[in-house]
Amino acid sequence: MTKLLVGPFNRVEGDLEVTLDIVDGRVARAQVNATMYRGFEQMLQGKAPHDALVYVPRICGICSVSQSVAAAYALADFGRAVIPANGQHAINLILATENLANHLTHFYLFFMPDFTRPVYADRPWHAEALRRFASDQGDQVRAATAARQRWLTLLGTLGGRWPHTQSIEPGGSARAIDAAERVRLLAKVREFRAFLERDWLAAPLEAFTALEDEDALWDWHARAPLDGDMRFFLTLVRDLSLQSLGCGPGSYLSYGAYPQPDGSHALTRGLWRADRRALRALKTRAITEDTTHAWLADASAPLHPLEGLTLPDANKPGAYTWNKAPRLAGETVETGAIARQLVGGQPLIRDLVTRHGGSVFTRVLARALELAQVVPMMEDWLRQLHPSEPFCAPVPLPQAGHGVGLSEAARGALGHWLVVRRGRIVNYQVIAPTSWNFSPRDAAGTPGALEQALQDAPVRAGEDTPVAVQHIVRSFDPCMVCTVH
Repeated sequence: MTKLLVGPFNRVEGDLEVTLDIVDGRVARAQVNATMYRGFEQMLQGKAPHDALVYVPRICGICSVSQSVAAAYALADFGRAVIPANGQHAINLILATENLANHLTHFYLFFMPDFTRPVYADRPWHAEALRRFASDQGDQVRAATAARQRWLTLLGTLGGRWPHTQSIEPGGSARAIDAAERVRLLAKVREFRAFLERDWLAAPLEAFTALEDEDALWDWHARAPLDGDMRFFLTLVRDLSLQSLGCGPGSYLSYGAYPQPDGSHALTRGLWRADRRALRALKTRAITEDTTHAWLADASAPLHPLEGLTLPDANKPGAYTWNKAPRLAGETVETGAIARQLVGGQPLIRDLVTRHGGSVFTRVLARALELAQVVPMMEDWLRQLHPSEPFCAPVPLPQAGHGVGLSEAARGALGHWLVVRRGRIVNYQVIAPTSWNFSPRDAAGTPGALEQALQDAPVRAGEDTPVAVQHIVRSFDPCMVCTVH
């Protein structure tokens, strides 16, 4: 057996190391290390509850809106707020803008450049991959970067600024949208749609989301295998067998994305069990955090986040990461776009995961389907705005109590848990998507989702940064600064 330390990773938000035990050219065991402690949960103690909306967006620079939304929902739960319909649509538009920008960034800037590596120089598609996806220079990387820049200008109108948007409140959005602004926003959404349909899919969004099973997907690919960047990705999937690389734990968690005024979610909540092909109701009281292998003080048992502790213990024996190990009823789960699509009943993703599991292929494809799915939703939400009606309601906050804010960031399930006494925060706990996906082993020795996905990954002779490991890690789209807050 040989031991290999991979990291720090480039093209990852934050600091990450992975320690691999390699036997006969395969990963036998992996340990995932979030190497940087930041302490936002401690910063919030003693602050006024509303101050959380200033602090938590600073957890991350690329998904700050997600943190704002979860905090606002926690304060809304604490204050028993009722958000006006306009406010809910506006928050959804703000969050969707950031989430889709993250999906686009992941595909073009984080994931696809790995296929330009010299290790693939003998593949027939390598020259085309270089032309499209070479870092900073590829034709499609440059086109996508320009489209992303124009897309993010929506947040200037919707929220006043990005990152660290401050318009999101427990009572809705403090930035009302007038009729003329709504028209301009619709035009920008349609411009983004045009980029996706021209460059990324070379097909209408609705034609892509209508694909119902694997056979339909490959038929769609065969019509024009090099047209559009998503079809090109599918060419790589077949050549490199990415559908069999990086299978995770098989249980998928979604808190539900984009709440609607009628109390439903545009993307539903629940737990999908792939082995049983069954959807289960989500019981959030079953969420706990285990610190056995984290450089954090141990409690007598794993704690629910409302009772959670975040106390550094940098010299703790047996620890190897700053990340806790979140579990749902003691179970390791995976979260992200793949979970949202499975829980929401998307037929193509359910078919593919049934056949191949949660793999590099299915994680990337789930993000693609979500991009195509949510853009039309945004067009509908904009049409449903009524500029003459309220966007935000006042929310008096009590002096004591607790609140829970559950949302879906681009990378998956994001939860904020808040406890207030005498008008001050006494406990604030955050479980980010990468906290779930990149968790260490728990007290029973059960590995986290990425640690499981890395098992049996191939390592070529002489590789010190194995390309298969890179693909698996990036398929989860890690955000390490959110992981350790």
